[in-house]
Amino acid sequence: MTDLSHPTTEEHASPWFDLDAYVSLPRLGALSLSPDGETLVCSVQGVTADRTEYASALWRVDPHGERAATRYTRSVQGESAAGFLPDGSLLFTSKRDVPAVGEDEPKKSTTALWCLPANGGEAYVLARRDGGWGDVLTSPLSDTVVLGVLMHAGVEDEEADAAKREARSKRKISAILHDGYPVRFWDKDLGPETTRLKAATVGGDGDRALEDLRDLTGDVGRSVREAVLSRDGAALAVVWGVPRRAGETMSQLELIDVASGQRRTLAADDGHEYGSPIFTDDGATVACVRTARSTAERAPRPTLWLIDVASGEGHEVAGGWDRWATPVAFAPDGLTLYATADDDGDCPIFAIDVASGEVRRLTGDGSHSSVLRSPDGTTLYALRASYASPGEIVAVETASGTATVLRAPVEYPPLPGRLERVETEASDGTRVPGWLILPEGASPDQPAPLTLWVHGGPLNSWNSWSWRWCPWLLVSRGQAVLLPDPALSTGYGQSYIQRGWGRWGAEPFTDVMALTDAAEARDDIRSDASVMMGGSFGGYMANWIATQTDRFTAIVSHASLWNLGNFGPTTDAAWYWKREMTPEMQAKFSPHQFAAQITTPMLVIHGDKDYRVPIGEGLALWWALASVFDGDPADLPHRFLYFPNENHWILTPQHARVWYDTVLEFVAARREGRPMGVVENL
Repeated sequence: MTDLSHPTTEEHASPWFDLDAYVSLPRLGALSLSPDGETLVCSVQGVTADRTEYASALWRVDPHGERAATRYTRSVQGESAAGFLPDGSLLFTSKRDVPAVGEDEPKKSTTALWCLPANGGEAYVLARRDGGWGDVLTSPLSDTVVLGVLMHAGVEDEEADAAKREARSKRKISAILHDGYPVRFWDKDLGPETTRLKAATVGGDGDRALEDLRDLTGDVGRSVREAVLSRDGAALAVVWGVPRRAGETMSQLELIDVASGQRRTLAADDGHEYGSPIFTDDGATVACVRTARSTAERAPRPTLWLIDVASGEGHEVAGGWDRWATPVAFAPDGLTLYATADDDGDCPIFAIDVASGEVRRLTGDGSHSSVLRSPDGTTLYALRASYASPGEIVAVETASGTATVLRAPVEYPPLPGRLERVETEASDGTRVPGWLILPEGASPDQPAPLTLWVHGGPLNSWNSWSWRWCPWLLVSRGQAVLLPDPALSTGYGQSYIQRGWGRWGAEPFTDVMALTDAAEARDDIRSDASVMMGGSFGGYMANWIATQTDRFTAIVSHASLWNLGNFGPTTDAAWYWKREMTPEMQAKFSPHQFAAQITTPMLVIHGDKDYRVPIGEGLALWWALASVFDGDPADLPHRFLYFPNENHWILTPQHARVWYDTVLEFVAARREGRPMGVVENL
């Protein structure tokens, strides 16, 4: 009989078992398409030589699927933010060393703007500045580019900004004086610099240069959030943040004339947020997401919104479609809108008739992202991923939906098991779906132990591959992994989200338990060795489960919410969470109130740079576990894995390995009833 927990020699060599090989696997990133539609560029992230960081390179992919992918750029520092000029030249940003100009040699850390000529030759520096460049927006019909730059508040020009940056650096000043909320975002401190948008023309023959660089926005604080350039380069649609009373903030749409810098409001109202804008080819219409703001009783409700640019009048499209969609492209004639939306365990591309609102699912299985349209409108290009595939580049025919897999820079090895769609019925009759991944050899004669893994969000779904949350690393070691989509998950309609809104410890919890019961009832799953794990909202659920039941052998709680009352005002977006986390919700569903009921061994994991779920949540959970344990300190069954330099996600390759090594050893020790062994590099 095969031992599922001890792979063969061949399986040991697989990156789904060998963690060093896993963190070294290249990862497909964003796509860019040349104006003539003949060159597709893909960003590929790989581990650096010292194996402590990831860096991206740009690869050329044949959009017809005939030629093998070839590498476009090479540097130690990597490249990003790629965009094409009308002649096919490629712009990108990189921290590669910048050649000196006269006596002025920029710092090696400066991010410069580079140009790779369409007709071949070496990439050269198009522009440099002390603060570097951020986003690069290009258009297929104009040599106008729009660049995102970080500049200090109150400065008028580049010279003043450079002087202020140099002065702060020399004096080693990192302090930031805030005059509004928020002050942090995910893992970054906000300020003292804020984003401005600048426009320029790429001119000249031979080695080209930026000409007529001008500030489009000026010093507008933290207003600029997201921007998209029209196809002719004449207009810019910007998601604009506006501070409101009581620390609130809202998002509206602004339209900027690139030639003059004049700005006007395109869409704004008190009850809605606006985001994800795209233009029609003629620039006459903008599609965006219009989201009804959440309240204590009502979950957010995004809809697709079309705005006439000339008049500013807007209307909903496909209003009867019960999905949360994001617009990605228009057909050339503007009569069809393409959008992606989570849908029952996938994230397909949909085609929407603008006039009638009729919705047609265009693609099959998988989650589609970085969607681009060919110039003639016959093809969409996208990254497609799922828990059955780490990623591939596909060309989708807009007429038929037929998808062709292109020759990508990366081909991944086979996965070590099988993926099944599963579901059960909740006590209120609601269908509860999810994914179950079984190791090779799992059978009634050799049932596999179960790991329940709850997703974050919570407005999210287990519908796309994640390098951060990879169940196959557990499956390769003989474990079955259950990925439930409980109440609050996206892709199942507004009512499915609403039934869990403000009720985290109710329907989302009972849904998870119901699907776990169904999985454990299978004859190819063991019912006596289940463990549970989750991060962020999944970490909240780990903590809630630990206080409500002792059915699990071990629980792993990553970046988790423990005390909802403390989390609310300390997170980076308190204005958002306070709408749902009322005092009543906190009193009913905050896990910290039930700390004394925890008997299951827990592994607590937290990064100090996590501003979404601040480190205080992990520290408070750890103190609760230690303080309620009245046995010999040497027998404390819990562990705390702390990352001083990581954030909400564990991003560096060496720490990703430590994360999985620790989780796997903690779980194995509890299942085997032995002390936890030594984890390599700890």
